[in-house]
Formats: sequence, C-alpha cells, structure tokens
Amino acid sequence: MSAQSAEGHSCDIIFCMRRYGMTIRLRPEAEAAYRQHHQAVWPAVLDTISACNMRNYTIFLRDGCLFGYFEYIGQDYAADMRKMAADPATQKWWAIMEPMQEPLPNRAEGEWWSLMEEVFHHD
Repeated sequence: MSAQSAEGHSCDIIFCMRRYGMTIRLRPEAEAAYRQHHQAVWPAVLDTISACNMRNYTIFLRDGCLFGYFEYIGQDYAADMRKMAADPATQKWWAIMEPMQEPLPNRAEGEWWSLMEEVFHHD
C-alpha cells in the first residue's frame, strides 16, 4: 500500500521517497570541463551520494542551465546533506565544480543549487 503526498513524495510501510529538482547556471567557458569531469565522477563522491540516501541522481544541461534531479530515500534529509558536506572527497569535488557554476540570484539563503517546486508528477 502506498500514497502520494502533496510534498512530492510517496511512502509505504517500509519505504519513503521524495523527488528533488534543482537548478543552477553553468558558466559558458566551463562547459567542456564540466562535461569531462562528469564522465568520470570520483568513486568516493558516488559512494557518498549513495550513502546519503540519494538515488537516480541525474544532471541535465540546456543553454547554460543545469537541472539536477534525484530521489531521496532517507529519513533525515538535513542530516544526510550535512554528512555529504562533511565528506572530504565531496568537498574537493565541489571545490572544482563551484567555480564552473553560477547560482541563481534569487536562490534561498544557504543554497548553491536552487531547489525547485514540483508542480506535476505521473507514474
């Protein structure tokens, strides 16, 4: 038995998943390097993504705009994001990626990628 909530996540007795969408600008001069890095993401970074309960993580690019999507299956999103931010390999990865990106000017305080509101979903 499962149910869809208004917050964009589906839950049943043993499983709860929430979809996240986020966006950021990619600096035009960084596109080739960004693509190259993402052809060989470091295994330690991928392990951290998985350990932080993120699944089906995908990044799309169009006209200098990156769109990230993932499904979160954990119980404490804030704690898992703190865990990710504390990981040394992830910190090094972010130090390479961040100069390639340009956050949206209207992002929420503390955000790098801007979280998006889910307005439609169909299974």
